[in-house]
Amino acid sequence: MFELLTARDEPSLPRMGGKGFALARLSAAGFPVPAWLAVSPPKVDAKALTPPESFSWPDEFLQRLQVELAKLAPAGDRFAVRSSAVDEDGARSSFAGQLESFLEVTSDDVPRYIVKVWESVLSERVQVYRREQGLAEAPRLPAVVVQRMVPAESAGVAFSADVVSGSWSTAVVSAVRGLGEQLVSGESDADTWRVRRGGEVVDYQPAQTGGEPILGDQHVRTVADLARRCERFFGGPQDIEWAWADGELYLLQSRPITTLHQLADPDGELRIWDNSNIAESYGGVTTPLTFSFAHTIYEEVYQQFCLILHVRREVVEANHPVFQSMLGLVRGRVYYNLMSWYHVLALLPGFRLNRRFMEQMMGVKEGMPESVLAQFQDDRLGARLKDGFRLAWALVGLAKAQLMLPRMIRQFYQEFNDALTLTAPLEQMRADELTGHFHHLECRLLSRWNAPLVNDFFAMIYFGVLRALTKKWCDDEDGTLQNGLLCGTGNIVSAEPARRIHEMAQVASAKPEFIACLSTGSARDIEVAMQALPDFEKLYQAYLERFADRCLNELKLESPTLRDDPLPLLRSVGALARRIHEGHAVERASENKLQAETEAVVEERLSGKRLRRALFHYVLGQAQQRVRDRENLRFERTRLFGRIRAVFLELGKRFAAVHALDEPRDVLYLEISEVLGFVEGTATTTDLAGLVALRKAEFAHFAAEPPPADRFETRGLVSVGNTFQGAAKSQSQTDRPAVDSLKGIGCCPGVVRGRARVVLNPAGAEIQPGEILVAEQTDPGWITLFPGASGVLVERGSLLSHSAIVSRELGIPAVVSLQGLLASVKTGDELEMDGAAGTVRILERAHE
Repeated sequence: MFELLTARDEPSLPRMGGKGFALARLSAAGFPVPAWLAVSPPKVDAKALTPPESFSWPDEFLQRLQVELAKLAPAGDRFAVRSSAVDEDGARSSFAGQLESFLEVTSDDVPRYIVKVWESVLSERVQVYRREQGLAEAPRLPAVVVQRMVPAESAGVAFSADVVSGSWSTAVVSAVRGLGEQLVSGESDADTWRVRRGGEVVDYQPAQTGGEPILGDQHVRTVADLARRCERFFGGPQDIEWAWADGELYLLQSRPITTLHQLADPDGELRIWDNSNIAESYGGVTTPLTFSFAHTIYEEVYQQFCLILHVRREVVEANHPVFQSMLGLVRGRVYYNLMSWYHVLALLPGFRLNRRFMEQMMGVKEGMPESVLAQFQDDRLGARLKDGFRLAWALVGLAKAQLMLPRMIRQFYQEFNDALTLTAPLEQMRADELTGHFHHLECRLLSRWNAPLVNDFFAMIYFGVLRALTKKWCDDEDGTLQNGLLCGTGNIVSAEPARRIHEMAQVASAKPEFIACLSTGSARDIEVAMQALPDFEKLYQAYLERFADRCLNELKLESPTLRDDPLPLLRSVGALARRIHEGHAVERASENKLQAETEAVVEERLSGKRLRRALFHYVLGQAQQRVRDRENLRFERTRLFGRIRAVFLELGKRFAAVHALDEPRDVLYLEISEVLGFVEGTATTTDLAGLVALRKAEFAHFAAEPPPADRFETRGLVSVGNTFQGAAKSQSQTDRPAVDSLKGIGCCPGVVRGRARVVLNPAGAEIQPGEILVAEQTDPGWITLFPGASGVLVERGSLLSHSAIVSRELGIPAVVSLQGLLASVKTGDELEMDGAAGTVRILERAHE
């Protein structure tokens, strides 16, 4: 029934328990562990134990026990008798102080105290602890460790990592005089030191003010080093008990620290996450397939961008990890890793100037702290001169790129259309043909994204310069003139869906019965009904042919397209057709009229200043062209993502057909490399269904829990110990107090009064005559709601976001970047908005 084990035996967790197993390994490795033995438990129910005084021990066992105890303590030293359960001192539960331990036990009393340790399993505190840790409530009896007592002059505990701050680089040493049990039990306060990785003692907190330190700094370092040796040996941070006796340091026990997963390491790498404009493209929880594709694109195209600006190839290659980390996925949601973005920007010359433009383009509301920026810029004279030469060389490259840009864009369109040409329909391709087509797109498009990159850069530069000139030369403090100048630039493809929707609505408005079908019928019913209206059907099919992939969350591969679900489009057409039929068509100033009025103001303010006027019109022309091309090239991105979506959904069908997946859309829970690897023989797992089940459960959890803040910091391991909450001064939209006026960024001039229509999901939403659309964020899929809105208010966004550009092009008064908008405005509130000044006033609350 009993087994007596010593350090000479092979370490065994089931036989020795957690503490004994650790001691066995430490002893074998040469750590200074006092002599010990372990007694394995009898295989009986704890409730069946007899009291220690009447417990029946086999004579042979008792005789051997006494022999071994004599070997442990030939000088007659006493013993410590401690529990050693299998799940004690483990990585997830320490059981610290839960089971009984006994000190100063004589060899004759050891058997009795072994039984007392076993009895402690039934204590109420142990049962509560086991329930809290999710452990079985009917435990086995523990093994028991019997260890020679050390006549300690000082003793205590030490942690190889700081369990308070979470720092893995800081060891914590606590000491009392005499036995360490006084500290563990809480009977005595301890002197405490913190020791950094290099041995520097950075903090000392005495138990008593003015008292003599229990240990000198060298002894403290020695204890800290012992804790770190244990960490290296076991492969994880350790909590040790130690004792100094006769000038020797002893290790009494070592167990894992079980709470560090709750803390971020303050010494870990700082990452600042911001979802700014990226939430417009990847809002909410994003599947692994979408993120892995977006992640690859950002890595590739920004390396190309640096090469275009004459950053040496070896510098780009040396910073490959930076390009790999420009995007992150935190609890299923996509964020910019701003540290990587600023790092990439620092590779380019003119960091101080460029970072302002980049922040404006990305819609970053809060700049980086100066302490962080300092690591990206060198203010020494030599470094600034070198940066000046690099900037001059880059400007040469930029000048060349600008001259070549129109041709680059034409070639890009030609290459793009050629690459998307299919030799056979996707639904007829084998799996290997589908992956071959994906690689074809990678080679011909993703690695040749020069034209959109260069154009985006010039759009950012000229947009920023135009803003500065209108402010300085035309007294345009609130951006009114700049926005008016960019209205009605024409030929922006993003505005075309709204015009086509209006055209379809005009045709449908003459047929009341068809309007009713558009408003309430199923997609199938509407498609049957439109056969009687060939003019409408032609417009509808042309819209799908051109814009089917311009759907809600169009860059998310999991998003259904208008081919999958055309109802949002049809409902929008029906709502607008009914308004036209009832005589409630939206009236707004022509975008060309807004532009002409603004240009007249500029001409007046620049009158007689020929040089300024010439420079201003050059910058204006470039800004208009670059912003237009930026939006149009982004539509080509939409087409590319539409093709990628179609390729991988077809691959999902192939995988489901061979039972590798339960259903075709499960492919969305795999990463790009995993899908390709399954076809091409490079996958590290072929249990795709099992992998999908794991990820589905995790992403369902992400969707159900509150999202992280819009901006937050992490340290060290991103998914360990970080809360993903912003600074205390930042409040979520639901926590912000409601206010009666808001200030944002005006995007298109015009003063509008009307009722608010708050839309969280545009699917099925309908804008009533005169209503102002209110949203947290928009993407190109929201375009179906724009034609019916008298104004647009968006909580997120910037002057270059999609909602701003489309509103300007359509002449719809709009304001973006309205912090606290959804907390302050509810559907039905009477609003007055000024699209020039960027102001919103709540005139009357709906509930009042």
